[in-house]
Amino acid sequence: MEPLLRRLPARFWNVPYAGGRFPGSAAVARVPGLTAGANCQLFAYEVLRHFGLRPPGLRSRELWEDGEATVRVAVARPLDLVLFNATDDAYGAHVGVWAGGGEVLHLCAEAGRPAVWSLADFAARERYRVLVGAKRVTGPAPGGWESAGP
Repeated sequence: MEPLLRRLPARFWNVPYAGGRFPGSAAVARVPGLTAGANCQLFAYEVLRHFGLRPPGLRSRELWEDGEATVRVAVARPLDLVLFNATDDAYGAHVGVWAGGGEVLHLCAEAGRPAVWSLADFAARERYRVLVGAKRVTGPAPGGWESAGP
């Protein structure tokens, strides 16, 4: 298991998938956090926040187009956001967190709870077969994720 995954508290591993709980939704405004569930984006953003990063609360396409709070990167490193879709279009893309070692931490309806998949696992599924790309949130916590809280 990658170091980032070992440092993730147990509460993250029990989050149920809830498609209606996305950044900016009324459901999240009423009940913030992950206890009531999350979609892929909300889950990924909360993981990054746990490690001291401040991702913007954007949907997939807006995240991909953003150049202020994130930058596109050719090679992902731990805590980068990765987007997958059936095509190379970022609209409606699935968002996960690059964990390192070729693994992605994510939350999807198919798994129902957070899961760690390889790039081959994504490629084997029609809806996730294309890696749209990776985005890095700018302004990490001082010292990087390795020194972020438990």
